[in-house]
Amino acid sequence: MNVSAWSIKNPIPAVMLFVLLTLAGLMSFNAMKVQQFPDLELPTVSVSASLPGAAPAQLETEVARKLENAIAPLQGLKNIYTNVSDGGVTVTAEFRLEKPTQEAVDDVRSAVQQVRSDLPSEVRDPIVSKMNLSGAPIMAFTIRSNSMDEEGLSWFVDNTVSRTLLGVRGVGSVVRVGGVTREVQVALDPLKLQGLGATAADISRQLKQVQTESAGGRADLGGSEQPMRTLANVATVDELARLEFALSNGKRVRLDEVATVKDTVSEQRSFALLNGKSVVGFEITRSKGASEVEVGAAVQKALAELKTKHPDLELTQAFDFVTPVQEEFDASMTMLLEGAVLAVIVVWFFLRSWRATFVSAVALPLSVIPAFIGMNYLGFTTNTVTLLALSLVIGILVDDAIVEVENIERHLRMGKTPYQAAMEAADEIGLAVIATTFALIAVFLPTAFMSGVVGKFFKQFGWTAVFAVFASLIVARVLTPMMAAYIMKPSTHVHEEPVWMPLYLRITRWTLRHRWITVIAAISFFIGSLLLVPLIPTGFIPPDDNSQTQVYLELPPGSTLAQTYTAAEQARTLIAKIAHVKSVYTTAGGGAVGSDPFAGGATSEVRKATLTVLLDERGQRPRKQVIESSMRTALAALPGVRFKVGLGGSGEKYMLALKGEDPVALAQAAAAVEKDLRKIAGLGNISSSASLTRAEIAIRPDFAKAAEMGVTSSAIAETLRIATVGDYETSLSKLNLSQRQVPIVVKLDSAARQDLELLGRLMVPGVKGPVMLSQVASFEMSGGPAVVSRLNRVRNVNFEVELSGVPLGEVTDAVAKLPSIVNLPAGVQQVEIGDAEVQAEMVSGFATAMLTGILCIYIVLVLLFKDFMHPITIFPSVILSFGGAFLGLLITGKMLSMPSFIGLV
Repeated sequence: MNVSAWSIKNPIPAVMLFVLLTLAGLMSFNAMKVQQFPDLELPTVSVSASLPGAAPAQLETEVARKLENAIAPLQGLKNIYTNVSDGGVTVTAEFRLEKPTQEAVDDVRSAVQQVRSDLPSEVRDPIVSKMNLSGAPIMAFTIRSNSMDEEGLSWFVDNTVSRTLLGVRGVGSVVRVGGVTREVQVALDPLKLQGLGATAADISRQLKQVQTESAGGRADLGGSEQPMRTLANVATVDELARLEFALSNGKRVRLDEVATVKDTVSEQRSFALLNGKSVVGFEITRSKGASEVEVGAAVQKALAELKTKHPDLELTQAFDFVTPVQEEFDASMTMLLEGAVLAVIVVWFFLRSWRATFVSAVALPLSVIPAFIGMNYLGFTTNTVTLLALSLVIGILVDDAIVEVENIERHLRMGKTPYQAAMEAADEIGLAVIATTFALIAVFLPTAFMSGVVGKFFKQFGWTAVFAVFASLIVARVLTPMMAAYIMKPSTHVHEEPVWMPLYLRITRWTLRHRWITVIAAISFFIGSLLLVPLIPTGFIPPDDNSQTQVYLELPPGSTLAQTYTAAEQARTLIAKIAHVKSVYTTAGGGAVGSDPFAGGATSEVRKATLTVLLDERGQRPRKQVIESSMRTALAALPGVRFKVGLGGSGEKYMLALKGEDPVALAQAAAAVEKDLRKIAGLGNISSSASLTRAEIAIRPDFAKAAEMGVTSSAIAETLRIATVGDYETSLSKLNLSQRQVPIVVKLDSAARQDLELLGRLMVPGVKGPVMLSQVASFEMSGGPAVVSRLNRVRNVNFEVELSGVPLGEVTDAVAKLPSIVNLPAGVQQVEIGDAEVQAEMVSGFATAMLTGILCIYIVLVLLFKDFMHPITIFPSVILSFGGAFLGLLITGKMLSMPSFIGLV
């Protein structure tokens, strides 16, 4: 059936078809979420286990290795990454992409359950969760109030603000950073404990048993069943202080006889500053599948309503990763419109007819808008990848219509009526239009099936391009001939060739007369273009130029929160002096109780701080990389502080790992590699996980004396833990108030925790009664690794190198030639991770996609032309196009990166 002839004869159904497609496309576009990148679900599972107070070396042996060995046999496993730090182990299992994510989670959970009994009993139950790529904060605010103190404001954030924002659709979590947490402190006096023969664990345990509220059974009274509860709790701190209970040695004691009880705030383990002023902050993350733009707008609206209810609140936005997403969306839409306008201008330049140009130009919106139907059906979002696909094909979408219109114009010049010209020209050119369209589909479709993480992104790219190109075919075969038949006019004047046509014809005739010269020139151009490739810088993704960046500070292990505060303020002062810096938001520590330790601003250690720096808008400042370079120069003056500058996204850093079983050989190789890395010109800071050692106090039990007095090592450890940091959170008793529970923390007072002699006088439970700790154990200073990194069950050292504008490919090549890399000792291996690994995967994937595309083009053309040789005459245009692309990249100084590969496709 000739659909073009049908639409010309029946214009109303054709018009109504595209009216419906346009309406459905607009509705689909409106329903699609705006995101920066597509939401990916990777089969990557993390296992987190914690044992507060345990050293990394201990956790590596007792926890990490056992979890790794349990996970290693799982089917489809690709890599195991392990990070061990003070009190915590995180094992990340990366599976091959073909494994379903939920199946990976279930397999890991089952494996962990099998070894749970082999882990130390004190270890909290490991938490198994799949990796959430949308878990980074998208917005942060600081809050002030004249009517609330710091504790009241912190509770207001934990309670009112959190409940309000978690009710907003799309908000995943709200995490407080800075501020304080209310708690009841029971500060024990070690000398009084010694006098009573009581232990810290004894006091904590008895308090938990006395201060409780639990179910007490049921009774049948008056013919009805009545539940019973045991209410053994106090309502005030004064009542708690007067509480009496029996000790394990039979003595009775009132709590205030051995401790000072007060309602106060917990020891500060975090802070938040805005331009140097102490504030309470909170960070917001979105849930998976939610739009950053929609969540950002809803959060702003909810906070405005909250401020109306509480007029004394002063809310300030500390950072905002939503605005860049909106800016990128607006820029992509503008680029799409600009491309459409330029395409129309070019069409008019060649056709020289407004009617013919209008008929051709209609193909643009009527091809793009229906494409949203397919995109929405497959669950795609309006993101950088899908908009890039539409922007790239915008010029292609009018190709079919131009072919149709130009042929109709030719028939009009023969003296035919528009109706007759449209009927005959559309039938004549139908095969060429179909061949062009399916050749383009054959190019784009393979990118939707690329392997690896890059392939997950380009699934949406390939299908979006295919939908738009296929829609352009429907427009060209159904709508364009019909519009030409009723809109275009008969030719009434002699057609004049464009002024450039004689020159083109002369060049064409010359090339046909000198075929061998033309072929040799083409081959030489192609070979020359290949020789240009080594001269072009390569990378993964070009760095962005958003108006915000971050600085990460890391102090030596053992540093206090006060020292981190001082270093962070010094860094902020240096940064604030740099031109185009608007504000600095500083956070350190773990934020509120239960906060996400992986949140952007809420770093989990007191020795680490994050400074989020807001810059002037683009157009009012140099590129962000120039300002970041100035920051590195300024921060180099900070003594004893490691720092990294930049958001750490793709295109901003190079990552390298060394792994080996021999820790001595690994450490020596890491030191040599780090030394050589610093010799590569142009790089920013270089940080590694090696040479980080932590000081610690080692308690060495005297096994003979301990056995004689019936004291166990676990009793010694428990006594010290409760006395210095308090019991585990789940074991703490609570003071029940009307709307909240306040934890009751039992530990030594601050002065006693700083005196080893007083710690030695702590009483430890034994079979024959409490024994002084110093009688069965000794104290000594020791040390060990602050962080242990492992890759595939082997220790490794990770390097992070700030590219600082140097192309990733250039750094990768330079690293491969370093003497320390070339001459790695036996048993130590180099492993590329991060962008370098993904870049290699990307090059391989695009090469496969392009070769597949070329093969598919050939097959399509053979089927359409019914000839094996004729399609080959078309392919030189494909091969020679690479030369123009490479030459353009070289002249403009741009990298051969992911956007460049997209353009080549």
